[in-house]
Amino acid sequence: MKYYIIAGEASGDLHGSNLIKKLHLLDESADIRCWGGDLMQEAGATVVKHYRDLAFMGFAEVVKNLPTILNNIKFCKKDILSFKPDVLVLVDYPGFNLRIADWAKKQGFKVAYYISPQVWAWKENRVKKMKQCIDKMLCILPFEKEYFKDKWNWEVEYVGHPLVEVIDESIKKGAENKLSERPVIALLPGSRKQEIAKKLPVMLSVNKHFPNYHFIVAQAPGQDDAFYKPFLEQYANVSLVKNQTYNLLKQSVAALVTSGTATLETALFNVPEVVCYKGSNISYQIAKRLISIKYICLVNLIMDKPVVKELIQNELNEKNLTEELNLLLNNSERQLQLSSDYSALHKLLSLGGNASAKAATAIYKMVSPKG
Repeated sequence: MKYYIIAGEASGDLHGSNLIKKLHLLDESADIRCWGGDLMQEAGATVVKHYRDLAFMGFAEVVKNLPTILNNIKFCKKDILSFKPDVLVLVDYPGFNLRIADWAKKQGFKVAYYISPQVWAWKENRVKKMKQCIDKMLCILPFEKEYFKDKWNWEVEYVGHPLVEVIDESIKKGAENKLSERPVIALLPGSRKQEIAKKLPVMLSVNKHFPNYHFIVAQAPGQDDAFYKPFLEQYANVSLVKNQTYNLLKQSVAALVTSGTATLETALFNVPEVVCYKGSNISYQIAKRLISIKYICLVNLIMDKPVVKELIQNELNEKNLTEELNLLLNNSERQLQLSSDYSALHKLLSLGGNASAKAATAIYKMVSPKG
């Protein structure tokens, strides 16, 4: 069978690569063409566009690169028509992939979507179109199945979260090079310069209250050492690591983490964490009006309760952060509760199996004569 897969980001490359490995196990003659990265290529797919050429973040950058984006869409449609896949598999990346889904369905292609756009947080009106152009929606967050069924009368499939298998495998391998002789507190301030500049100084401000700990900052892949230097140079017990986030989490006793997927990764490594969010006041006020969710942290959203502390906007300050970090490090009752909730989270997300294998099976059934 012929599969055309589109992933437009590093995370999509990771999850797409694991999906491809499972598809090859189910379908020995699988011919897989994709948009993705090195991991998808190593898994046995032919990469026609690398995700590095697709990453345009922010309104100004999108406008500036609009001709490139439109050319990418045009090329994608032409390439799909030429390849004639039995199924089109779209991995996250909704701004691009939902446009392709709409077009592909009109051309008569079967469309599977792996990792649903977070329509439950914002832009819910997209669901009407999604129902029309997506044949199989594969969700990785447990509450999404109920959300789509109850609110939109749409039967989707929950396959579990693919990060579980990735992190379980990493934990099995154990820590790599030892990062410190002292207990480590991980700082994960995000990936973009603007968010790092907002949050990292607040995270570092608690340093003086914990002199016996080594604070280690996870450097974002797209940022160089020089960007971090002005933030870190005044601290003796702070260092920076690059391309070692998982190794860092394996060796950490606690973490201060920017909201996003990193909060879930930290929990799956069983590291006590405080979730930190701070943006410009204008951006925050806009976000409050556009996004209608109870929590900003994925861990809390999935568990539907405040498992980890969220310090948002003005609440993110030295005093509050110090108090919360003290609790994580020194309060045994808090540690036990967190460990229990993390265990329940892992069970909920693993669904008794492998998300990539479940997703691959669902996709293969769409095209297999036996399916």
